[in-house]
Amino acid sequence: MSPTDDTAIVAIRNILTRLCKRSGLSPDRLTTTEIDTTPLLDLPVIRRYAATHGITRTAAVLPVVREHARRLPPTHRVITDAELSLGLLRDTETTGVDPDDLYSQDLGDRREYLSAHWRRLHEIADAEAIPPTPTVRSLRATPERRAFTALAALLVTGNVYTDSQPLRGTDRHRSTGRIGTLTVVGDAVMDHIYQVDAVPGARAYAHGMFKSGPGGKGLNCVVAAARLGIDVRFVSAVGDDDAGRRIRDYLRSENIDTSLVEVVPNAATPITALIIDRAGLSGTITCTVDRTRLTGDELGTSGVRTALAESDAVLITLEPPLPVIEQTLATLNSLPERPMVLVTAASVETPRLLYPYLSSIDYLIGSTRELDFLIPEVAAQSGADIAHLLQMLGARAVCVVEDFGCTVRSDLLRLDIPRFQAAALTDVPGSRSAFTGALIYRLLSKRRIPDPSSSTAHYADEQDFTWATAAMVATQNFSGDIPGAMPPVDEVDRIIRLAADRH
Repeated sequence: MSPTDDTAIVAIRNILTRLCKRSGLSPDRLTTTEIDTTPLLDLPVIRRYAATHGITRTAAVLPVVREHARRLPPTHRVITDAELSLGLLRDTETTGVDPDDLYSQDLGDRREYLSAHWRRLHEIADAEAIPPTPTVRSLRATPERRAFTALAALLVTGNVYTDSQPLRGTDRHRSTGRIGTLTVVGDAVMDHIYQVDAVPGARAYAHGMFKSGPGGKGLNCVVAAARLGIDVRFVSAVGDDDAGRRIRDYLRSENIDTSLVEVVPNAATPITALIIDRAGLSGTITCTVDRTRLTGDELGTSGVRTALAESDAVLITLEPPLPVIEQTLATLNSLPERPMVLVTAASVETPRLLYPYLSSIDYLIGSTRELDFLIPEVAAQSGADIAHLLQMLGARAVCVVEDFGCTVRSDLLRLDIPRFQAAALTDVPGSRSAFTGALIYRLLSKRRIPDPSSSTAHYADEQDFTWATAAMVATQNFSGDIPGAMPPVDEVDRIIRLAADRH
């Protein structure tokens, strides 16, 4: 069963809906039911949890479904919790709600209680807006179908399962079988790419090629990291149109957790146009009017907070609105054990609002032009110059990345990696995303083999930055699909060998 197949979501939804009857979801119900639950038991997320905890797949269903239900929006969470009798509120302050009645042995009773206590249950779920109270009859139609479809989609697309309590260090790595967990907060768009030999001037024309596909700095970074073996969760927003569905399908095909990708009703997914010449240089056209973007509502959900707390690393692109970026950084600073934090630069309206957070960002990454947006009053003279200025403002490590080279300035390192001789083009769209994913890969690889005697075991060194720079060079096979050019580990290693052979 492919996680990209919508029929899989429908199949799981139908199974869950049928399991609502009688007492709800339980191991006993699963072992005695006449329903064919094979598609549910065969879900990768169920199989992985069972193998990790040494239990049967039947016993794994309830804890996995419970955890994924917690990640749903409030209304969907309230409905699935009550109707499947998941018991999410049994260990929670429930003034005004009787858990014994909410999780009654009869589905009809649970529906009646859900309708009667609709507003209070939404208040407990921290709902920003509470929809009108449905009757039992109306509840059984659209609200239930939407809620169970959303839960089924999380289960089908979930490529990793973690307990509700954060897993730390190597234990978390063993549970996933990969090198670490990354959460990316950023944008996803549809790229309209025009490839030409030269960009035409006014009243001129040029022959070229056109291609469209998923893109955006956030999306490119999650694909780059996932192809290097990192478990990736993506916090983003798309419209409920064909473009949004295409983006989500693409992410799933790359084994990326899409449970935190918000689908905005009645909204269009943003489109970005890129004009790329034969040297790889590009011009970009974006539309910011009525742009479908992340809001503070998504950042305030328990699913996002849990993802940030459980991550080994968090990457924030400066594409979302500034309040979203501030909220994310503030949440990370409030964690008792903060993950590694990386930020990729972009144009922001009021960059000085980010200055108080610079000291809590482990790596600030961007081109000279992108980083220069953060200090609009002073024109950058060079990459090293802008890095020094940002250090003066509190940045811990600044990586200036462009033209297949890298300049790094930090308290521990002063590094200038020249343009790789293996680079045949001037630039490639998405190359900095490849650099960022590769740097995170190297940093998380260090965390797998901690050296208690070394105080710098978790900091990148010259070899790490060289490897990340080689990842940019490996994107030169770009053919109109920006995330598709993100390289795997063996391709980056090949570039490193080629560069070594020339010296």
